[in-house]
Amino acid sequence: MGRRRRRTHSDEFKATVVAACLQPGVSNAAVALAHGINANLARRWVREAEMRGHGGIVNQPMAPQALSNAVSAAFVPMGMPTSEAVPEIRIELRRGATSAVVSWPTQAASDCAAWMRELLR
Repeated sequence: MGRRRRRTHSDEFKATVVAACLQPGVSNAAVALAHGINANLARRWVREAEMRGHGGIVNQPMAPQALSNAVSAAFVPMGMPTSEAVPEIRIELRRGATSAVVSWPTQAASDCAAWMRELLR
């Protein structure tokens, strides 16, 4: 079995990753995942580029197709429930053949948590 070697990446590839990481609204982790590298490595390349004063590596424009691929693979918008969508806390308890359903107003969530702690003692 041969020795395991580190992968080497071209300066062009690093510039592409750094440019993608610096796009607004795109996370380093998502860009790294889209390019098949570790997020820590991508962050290190960004930090090194910043320390060099953007020595040309960051100012290279990213190809629109590469940006589109990085963003589409990384960002999936999801709808979040509004506070009105969940007006109450609903708890279903079952023990053997017995079951109970408890509804609690969301405004009193801390009281619900205290009740659950007492119940589960």
